Amino acid sequence: MADWQEITGGITAPRGYQAAGITAGLKPSGLPDLALIFSEVEAIAAGVFTTSQVKAACVEYCRQRLQAKQSARAILCNAGQANAATGTQGYLDTLESALAIAQALNISSESVLLASTGVIGQRIKMDALRSGIPKVVAALSQTGSDAAAGAIITTDLVTKSIALETTISDRPVRIGGIAKGSGMIHPNMATMLAFVTCDAVVSPHLWQQMLARAADRSFNSITVDGDTSTNDSLIALANGQSRTPAIIEWGAEAEKLEAMLTAVCQHLAKAIARDGEGATCLIEVEVTGAHEELSARQIAKTIAGSSLVKSAIFGRDPNWGRIAAAAGRAGVPFEQENLQIKLGNFLMLENGQPLQFDRAAASAYLKKAAAGAYLQQDTVLISVNVGNGHGVGKAWGCDLSYDYVKINAEYTT
Repeated sequence: MADWQEITGGITAPRGYQAAGITAGLKPSGLPDLALIFSEVEAIAAGVFTTSQVKAACVEYCRQRLQAKQSARAILCNAGQANAATGTQGYLDTLESALAIAQALNISSESVLLASTGVIGQRIKMDALRSGIPKVVAALSQTGSDAAAGAIITTDLVTKSIALETTISDRPVRIGGIAKGSGMIHPNMATMLAFVTCDAVVSPHLWQQMLARAADRSFNSITVDGDTSTNDSLIALANGQSRTPAIIEWGAEAEKLEAMLTAVCQHLAKAIARDGEGATCLIEVEVTGAHEELSARQIAKTIAGSSLVKSAIFGRDPNWGRIAAAAGRAGVPFEQENLQIKLGNFLMLENGQPLQFDRAAASAYLKKAAAGAYLQQDTVLISVNVGNGHGVGKAWGCDLSYDYVKINAEYTT
């Protein structure tokens, strides 16, 4: 049993946080497009960002800010324009955005972090942003998580939010999170955008380490289409308002906090994979028997990211040969005669030998998942064993449908 419970409230569930989401006129659709997360006190800040050589101005800005000072009070996110590949002027827009929100909040601009999402090559609509900043500040609320979650999405069909609570030193500690992402999901850091709040007291060094490991076991283990974004950002704040003793070294309390942080990130990551553009189900791949966790995750992510595997799942075709082929090209050595593959409860390959199985029933299993309740009964489970090692890893993806091509073929038109 997990040593925590799910609660309501999202990113404003932890103590000392407010959030808001408004329509500022940044999106052509007229939907909400400007979000703000605010800590009532200075919070320890950590971040993990895209590894793409083409980075959005907000990514470069946040990296520099966190290198200089590992704390923050505000995260401002605009949706509609990615402000990536926009040159010097794009970066100047980022600096102006940080200064404007800092002045409106009466805090230092050094305590502001930024994120952007939208069309690459488009600068932020600064007139709309300038007029929107006073409105988003005025809308800040201790119940504003849902509004913020709705203001950061683009092609997402649903918002993504979670909050968990545990007990540390006999006091409740909470972690909340929101995320966005549906396409251009093949992270090599975190995911499109994810923001996490926490009210524990934790050292900056530990918080950054925890977040990096949580990212590897969640956002770095999902894939929708094999494309890494220019704007990928995972930012986490910890403001200490739980009034628990400071966690400054590894031990039971640090492990508990990291486990809950990982659970929050995994929930958001799975929600992103399930909401993949055009997807009809979530795919969860678990690999066991590898020499180490990293190798197991590499095999799992290769399978989850295989276009052939994803297409077969969409076609409700239990074609385990595609799973075997993807495992074999993952770049992780294993003996073929040790390979085992299961689709749900259907054992298809054992000790490298194909087995007879009920193809109609296996296809029905895939159809049932596609018709299942969102993030409850809509998951296709693929289990792969590659040997006798202790390495276990998971990855998540989604099926590849006709609608994915349609959505992305017409993205800017």
